[in-house]
Amino acid sequence: MFDPVEIRKHFPIYERFQRENIVYLDNAATTQKPKEVIDAIVNYYENSNSNVHRGVYRIGEEATDLYNKSRENIAGFTGGKPEGTIFVRNATEALNLAANSLTRMIGKKFEVLVSRMEHHSNIVPWQIASDTFGIRLKMMESNIDRPLSWGDIERNITKDTRIVSLTHVSNLLGTINDLREIGKNLHERGIYFIVDAAQSVPHMPVNFRDLNCDLMAFSGHKMLGPSGIGVLQGTPEILEDMPPYMGGGEMIKEVFEDHFIAADIPEKFEAGTPNIEGAIGLSAAVNFLKNLRMESIRQHEKDLIAYTLEKEDELNIPSLISYGPRDPEVRGGIYSFNMRKNVESERPFGNEVHPHDISHLADRIEGVEVRSGHHCAMPQTVSLGVYATARASFYIYNTREDVDHLFDAIEKIGKRMIK
Repeated sequence: MFDPVEIRKHFPIYERFQRENIVYLDNAATTQKPKEVIDAIVNYYENSNSNVHRGVYRIGEEATDLYNKSRENIAGFTGGKPEGTIFVRNATEALNLAANSLTRMIGKKFEVLVSRMEHHSNIVPWQIASDTFGIRLKMMESNIDRPLSWGDIERNITKDTRIVSLTHVSNLLGTINDLREIGKNLHERGIYFIVDAAQSVPHMPVNFRDLNCDLMAFSGHKMLGPSGIGVLQGTPEILEDMPPYMGGGEMIKEVFEDHFIAADIPEKFEAGTPNIEGAIGLSAAVNFLKNLRMESIRQHEKDLIAYTLEKEDELNIPSLISYGPRDPEVRGGIYSFNMRKNVESERPFGNEVHPHDISHLADRIEGVEVRSGHHCAMPQTVSLGVYATARASFYIYNTREDVDHLFDAIEKIGKRMIK
């Protein structure tokens, strides 16, 4: 039975949360770390600390074995192959790698299609590639109340479209895009498909092959792992053809005065000493999530967002406005909202209590910790007619009582700030 209260016992920081009555609801930004992850990192440093790959002495071989087994475990978790699993710092670096290397591989002017709901990490790298390589970036509209469909994509692709890069789950709206049909249809048209899975891999069953994508990015720190470790997962065939993103040690087979020969994948994309302890910690996080079962995690979050939307309807707070699909089946555990200063005014922009004030007061009044800002999704935020939102986001250790505290805070802020 999935019991978030029992799950909390694995997280040392919850001792402080309980002592200080903290309700942590900022999991889309980063998640807390269970003792199993912390212990795996400490154990590596205390017992097997060495650089990997070339050390033929005992602890060097131990470190290399831990690193390689971590890659195998993480690859299997998302249905990829170890040689197609590239360790990077985070999903942002993964998407930068994809934008740079895939653009250079294609090697001529073409069009890249993204949606308005993308995180900046899936917009800015393509803007840089546009400036550097002369490609054309096209951003299509996205409906704030429903997922993207193949019809949306089909209306926007052209004969020049060579890459489509989409988020699996919006980190602002919580929208879950059903990407399987999109990927299948793109492949039939010879278009490369990239998926930003930073907000899906931690929260639901995700299989790289089932998504019909060519490249997929996700971050360790959003799925109980340490910061500074992420993954770009790809088909080995495409990764073999893509040129290296960074140069230096580890990523080479041979170096001559006037040229080099790159190493085989995945090392070709892992220049320099890797984040060894990060990979080991992320592998431990994967084991923790597998023990909970991703299907159960998804069901738990679906229950929490359904309860959140029901609570919002029940309380009917006049100043409160929230964003995103109302169907929990197509929504992750993300709840973005604003509060209008003047409930009589229909004008949204400039009529909100500043989300920073909401976040500050929610913490001071009720111990509820939510994020505020544009959440690295400014095009989508602006399309809502606002400059920022407050955002609560749930994970495995959150409960319905946490949602109650959130609305207690919202009601109290309303009484203090609203006309």
